[in-house]
Order: sequence, then structure tokens, then C-alpha cells
Amino acid sequence: MISQITFIAVTIITFGFLSYSFSKVFKVIKSLKKPYSISNFGERIVMTLKVVFGQTKIFRFPIIGLMHALVFWGFILIVIGSGEMLLDGILGVPFDNLPENDRSFSVLGTVYDFIMAGGDVSAFVILLTVSVFIFRRLFLNIKRFSGEEVRHKDHKDATFALFLILFLMITLLGMNIGYVANATASGHEIYGIFPVSSYLSTFFISFSAETLHIFELTNWWSHILLIFFFANYLPFSKHFHVFMSIPNVYFSRTEPLTKMNNMKSVTAEVELMMNPDAPLPEEDPDAEPERFGMKDVGDGTWKNYIDSLACTQCGRCTSVCPANLTGKKLSPRKVVLDYRRRTEEKMSSKTKDVSKELYPDYTSYEELWACTTCNACSQECPINIDHPSMILEMRRYIFMEEAAAPSLINSMSSNIENNGAPWQYSVADRFNWASDLFPDTENKQKISVPLMSDLAAQGKNPEYLFWVGSAGSYDDRAKKITRSFVKILDYAKVDYACLGTEETDSGDNAKRAGNEFLFQMQAMQIIEILKGYGIKKIVTCDPHEYNTIKNEYPELGADFEIIHHSKLISDLISDNKIQVSGTKFEHEKITFHDPCYLGRGNNEYKNPRLIIKKLTDNFTEPEKTKSRSLCCGAGGTQMFKEAEKGDKEIYELRTEELLKTSCNIIATACPMCATMITDGTKMKEKEEIKVLDIAELIALSLI
Repeated sequence: MISQITFIAVTIITFGFLSYSFSKVFKVIKSLKKPYSISNFGERIVMTLKVVFGQTKIFRFPIIGLMHALVFWGFILIVIGSGEMLLDGILGVPFDNLPENDRSFSVLGTVYDFIMAGGDVSAFVILLTVSVFIFRRLFLNIKRFSGEEVRHKDHKDATFALFLILFLMITLLGMNIGYVANATASGHEIYGIFPVSSYLSTFFISFSAETLHIFELTNWWSHILLIFFFANYLPFSKHFHVFMSIPNVYFSRTEPLTKMNNMKSVTAEVELMMNPDAPLPEEDPDAEPERFGMKDVGDGTWKNYIDSLACTQCGRCTSVCPANLTGKKLSPRKVVLDYRRRTEEKMSSKTKDVSKELYPDYTSYEELWACTTCNACSQECPINIDHPSMILEMRRYIFMEEAAAPSLINSMSSNIENNGAPWQYSVADRFNWASDLFPDTENKQKISVPLMSDLAAQGKNPEYLFWVGSAGSYDDRAKKITRSFVKILDYAKVDYACLGTEETDSGDNAKRAGNEFLFQMQAMQIIEILKGYGIKKIVTCDPHEYNTIKNEYPELGADFEIIHHSKLISDLISDNKIQVSGTKFEHEKITFHDPCYLGRGNNEYKNPRLIIKKLTDNFTEPEKTKSRSLCCGAGGTQMFKEAEKGDKEIYELRTEELLKTSCNIIATACPMCATMITDGTKMKEKEEIKVLDIAELIALSLI
């Protein structure tokens, strides 16, 4: 009776402290007013089953991933057993040593046998696995476990938690061994199956039933008290992800990684600017003015906070960050931990410092502008943390509140406002790429690129609008891709047209620089033009334009189907509308660089490879390919500004990786990637290695 009362009291205290810890978390969540929309509930459930219970992202590192997965799956079974222990303790079952009172869940029969067997085997597997983890932590120099943001106390915390898990498994096995040996010695029925403990219990057969009961009870108390301690220790440690990872995955974004949210407050103002006669939206006179972007944690969403609590500090995000890999200051893990530590500081009355804010006191200017928005970090995160959203929100603050963006970014924005392009070119020059366009060097019959305005005047509406984009219209390297694609369209007799000088910048780079006003003004202007022409289908060579029109325009009223040129070319080949030479590139060794906004962003990996394999059997993949592909370094406005200090340029590192394939041709499917990697081959004095877009490869191979 005393043991039972003691257990109930300890249980009440444990859950009381745990409730207090979670109440502080919910208090912070309640204070974060910025909206975070949740929809697609069915999709979220499927995603949670795959990512959490299927451990799909953990398996991106197969060996260590399997070890982590075995620990996770084992804990699921062990938690069920812990629930039984809790009920047994409240009922006083373990303290009487009476067989008729034994094991509360044993009524489950065969299911119970499976759970107990699984938990017993899992305890042994976890014991071995955690021992390996401890060895790695203490004796191996794993680079991703270290970094400026990983403090000495974090290393101690990680090691301490691993030892706690180790002792939890030792006491669980000890309890099971004691139970099986005691039941065997007493002639009692054994409830459940214990493959590992039954074998180990044979080493205890010489002990009396009373001694074995004491051994079992000692381990029972040790195990349950360790569980209670661990549960209350977790909210104060890096291992809070044990509680937070499942909800974090469920609430994580279901949209493409490269989609950036639109600010509704900006939308209302831009709509009013474009339509001054529209009625003014109702305003709450008592409402505080909204801050654009994020300067401190109070400007974030509750999902940002859950992200920070769920972070395991595993470092997978930082280990794949192109900025970090090239010696720049940015570490995606640090950005997330900065948010948590700043929040904890604000919550603590003892250390509260009103003079500090998330930016720039925790996360610096240099870190924020080093990001290429390639989303390798969020792709790699095993629990779907969205690092780029925090970075981009702080950029929004810098641009729209402080007007303190890098000078070249300001110039880019001014050019878009004045010229409709990131460069200081005249609007009248946008269609110059189409002059003197011939299908090949032998046939000098000029290709006439149709314009939407001309077709509309004739009452015609083409099947496709070819959205050229600013890079494809003005950049000398990108214009070659544009011209090659038009040759393909002409060859295949595709019904298409361009906007010509009516086209203007999509606002993609303005958005990722934090200039939300300019982005939405550009977007709404474009949507109005396209709707005026009755456009239904759009094709583009630029993954950044593709991503923006596909994922970010619809919230502003767009209703267009947009495809990337790799998809259209692949379809034309499949439909036999394109005939290519089988000899042009048959002896060339070709590798392919996956553009971030096409691959990771929109999951298009298949079509570019189908196209290349039509041209050669000698296709080779670089070490980092598909969803692991390294960024070329142009994204996130990096193409329009000076790079932050580092050991080397990102495009230099990516070019080195591609050259390791011993290829003759580096193929890509993005005008900015083509420009950056061409620069990389020049830097490496490997100009004999051709860098060609898939459109250029096909245009050169047309029969």
C-alpha cells in the first residue's frame, strides 16, 4: 500500500511539472499572433505517417538512418509497455508479487505477446545502437555535430540524454529478466513473450524467487523513475524533439519547398494602388500597425516556434548548406536555434534584455544575405523544419522596414521598377533576342517569333504563351537558351506566342530579396495582362519563373497551367514531333546539374534525364544529384549581389563536383545555372567542357 501511494504521488508530481512546462510553451504559442494557415488535413496525415512513422527522410543516410529508425520504432513499442507500467503502478500490481494480479494489458492476448516481444528485442537493439551513438559522440569527430551555435552545454546535454536512454534500456531488460526468472522460479505463468530476457534469465536461475522479485522491483522502480525524470528533463534540453517532432511534421508545409508565402496586408495595399476606386478595407482602429517581416521572435508564427523546439541539432541542414560548405557564416541550424534561444531569453524574467532582438543580436545581416534559398536545408531536415522562411521574413524586415538591403539589391529593385528587369536595360530591348533568328546555320530562312498582340488582333489565341523571363531576354548566356528553345518550338510546329516588350519581370528576385510590394505589383500587372489575352497555358525555360507563376501567383488571382520546357520537350519527343540525331552526342559523356527550383522545389527530375538519354548512352550522375544536388549559387538574389566572405564561390564548388565525373558536357535546365557553371569552368580553366541547356542540346541535334 505504501509503495502504491508513493507511486501515485510521484506520478502526480511528474505530470504536474510536465504540464507546467507545456503550459509555458502554449503561452508562447498563444502570444504569436501572425497567422499560419493549416489545410490539406488528409495530406498532412499521409505526410506524418511517411516522415515520422516511416522515417523516410532519416533513410537519406541509409546506415545511420536505419539505426535511428530502429530506435524510434523500438520506442513506440516500449512506450506501450510504459503505459502498462503506469497503470500497473496505480493499481499496485508490481508491489504484491501475486500472479493473479499480473500485467494489466495481458488481456490483449496475441497482440500483447507481440508488443512485449517487440519491446524486449527493441530494448536490446536500442542498447546496442545507443552505445554506438555514444561512441560516435565521444570519440569520433563528426563535423556536423559541431559549429558556432552548438555550445559545450549542448554537447553535454546530448551525451547525458544518450546515457539516460542507455540506462532506460538496461533497467527495462533488468525488469524483464527479473520478471521471467521470478515467474519461472515461482512456477507462475509468464504473461507475454520475452525473447532476449528469457535467454538472459537463464543466468539467474540460481537465485531465489524472493531475490528475483527484489531484483525485478528494483529495476521496475529505476525504469519508471528514469522515464519520469527523462520526460521532465526533455523540455529543457535539445531532446525536446521527442515530444515536438510529430506535431512539427504534421503542421509542416505541404506546398513546394520553394514557394514563399504572400503577405496579405501587402496584397490589400497593392490592389488599392492598382484600383484606386475600390472601397477601402475596414480597419480596426485599436489594432497595432503590422510590422513587415520579422525582427524579433514576436513577429514570427507559432510554427516558427515549434520548429525551434523540434530541432534535434543533428546538423544535417548545415552540412548541406552551400553557403556553409563554402566557408560563409550562414548555418541554417543556427538560425533555428537563435529563434529558440531568443524566445527562451524573453520568457525568462531573470535574463530578459529588452535591448536585444532576434535580428541582428542573434542572427546577423551577413548570415541572412548568404542564403541562396536553395532549400537543401529543409529538404534534408528529418522533421521538416522550414529554415528559409525565417531567413526570408528577416530579409523582408531589412528591406521594407529598414531599407537596408545590400546596395546592389537596391539597384536591382530600382531597375525592375523602372525597366521591368533586374538590369539597367531599356524595355524596348526585351525582344531583341528574337532578331536574326535562324533554325540552323545552313538554312537562312528567318524564324518569325509570333507575338500575342498580333495574334489577338487576328482573333487568334495560341495554345502556349512562351514566358521568356528577364534572364532569357537580356542575359547574353541565357538568350542562347531562349533562341534554341524557339528553334525547337518552330521545328515541332508548336502553336505558341510571346509577349515581346509587353513582358515584364515576374518579381521572383524582388520577393526573395524581401521587397514584397514590388513583387506583388509586378505579379498583379502580369496577371492582368495574361488574363486580358485569355492565356491558359504557359511554358518557360526558367525554373525560377516557373516556380513563381505556378506556386505564388495563384493566391493573387492567377489561373494558368505552367510547364517547364523540359516537360514540353520530353513530350514532343515522345509524340515523335521532334526527331533528333543519334550521332551528334553519342560519343560525349554528359552529366546533369539539377536546378534547385526545378528539382527540390518542384520535384522535376525525370524529364531532363529522359531528354539527355535520347542523345547519348554515356550519361553520368554527379555525386550530389537530384534532391541532393548542390546549388549553383545564383538563387535567392545572389546573382545580383556580391557574395559574402567565404573560402570559395558556391558555383566554383559545384563546378568542381561536376568536373569529377570526367564529362565532356555539363547539361542543365536553368538559364542562371548555365551562367554560373559556365563561369565555374572558366575559373577552373576547363573551357573545353561545354555547359549546355537541354534546349541547346536538342536544338543542335534536330534532324
